[in-house]
Amino acid sequence: MVEFAFELVDTAAKKANIKVIGVGGSGGNAIQHMLDKGIEGVDFLCANTDAQDLAQSSVESKIQLGIETTRGLGLE
Repeated sequence: MVEFAFELVDTAAKKANIKVIGVGGSGGNAIQHMLDKGIEGVDFLCANTDAQDLAQSSVESKIQLGIETTRGLGLE
């Protein structure tokens, strides 16, 4: 006969670690919409080639993509 041993874990103390990454103008707009709606408990990050778009974003974590390639301009 096979015996199993189970250990109960207190899952109430654990929280999900959610990160949302918005890429490009549309991704940034989606994140801005979530911020405007007051979504809490989520870490937001925006990534974009457009430096001006990133500067206007209220997101704390930002990554500028292709700094040398696009020189801060968005892609067309």
